[in-house]
Amino acid sequence: MQGEFNYEQAFSRNVGWVTRDEQHRLRGKRVAIAGLGGVGGSHLLTLTRLGIGAFHIADFDTFAIENFNRQAGAVMSTCDREKSDVLSTMARDINPDAQLTVFNHGVTHENMDAYLDGVDLYVDGLDFFAFSARSAVFAACDKRRIPAITVAPLGMGAALLNFVPGKMTFEEYFRWSGCSEEQMALRFLLGLAPRMLQHGYLVDPSSVDLRGRKGPSTVMACALCSGIAGTEALKILLGRGPILAAPHAMHFDAYKNTMVRTWRPGGNRNPLQRLALWLAGRQLRRSLRSQTN
Repeated sequence: MQGEFNYEQAFSRNVGWVTRDEQHRLRGKRVAIAGLGGVGGSHLLTLTRLGIGAFHIADFDTFAIENFNRQAGAVMSTCDREKSDVLSTMARDINPDAQLTVFNHGVTHENMDAYLDGVDLYVDGLDFFAFSARSAVFAACDKRRIPAITVAPLGMGAALLNFVPGKMTFEEYFRWSGCSEEQMALRFLLGLAPRMLQHGYLVDPSSVDLRGRKGPSTVMACALCSGIAGTEALKILLGRGPILAAPHAMHFDAYKNTMVRTWRPGGNRNPLQRLALWLAGRQLRRSLRSQTN
């Protein structure tokens, strides 16, 4: 028989890793998540189970069968349904008391103020290729002094960058201004993962199509991302534990059983990054020429 919901009982097993007072503080926090696909949906469910009390969630897309390999909420019964509707229902099923404000047209310049109003933390779940939206949200977070997390699923691993008030900004790190979309894709990928741990076991390079905005993915990477993002969210919201802030980054690859921490002063202006970008750009141009011949 279904009983009444009780917040303290539902999240009591968190206590021990957090204090009861900290759990109460998490209940009073508001987190914004843009994108509810591979990582964003998992972020929402992970943070809901952590006991976060309020969310602003944004996504304009619907579920389709090609989402089944990795996206929380993607099943036969949800095909063609809005991701924001499906995921908000799932979150409320975990915590009926959770406050969810849904932006089912995605994040836009017109709704940015409302989207970030009262938010304590932003967690990035946007599609890899959503360059304009991602740049706008991170810039708005910096302006409002809202800490922001991005954890990217790469191969069978996850790459973390935190952008916190008073430290290096998203644009200062990635240097997207004036770039083409192909350049932004390369700068984003190499900025997230300077050591490119995932590169060595990509068995079908033709599956990466920057022009077509498509690439391979795994559910393992998405699950790792949500665990890392949830942990960083806990530390930032409670103000405890070590927090890596850009230009420091972390990349864990489960396939290689390897974790690296990187430091790129100047972000993509760093000499090592500039060399890597030049080499990656040359390789991309060769690949594109071979595809068209």
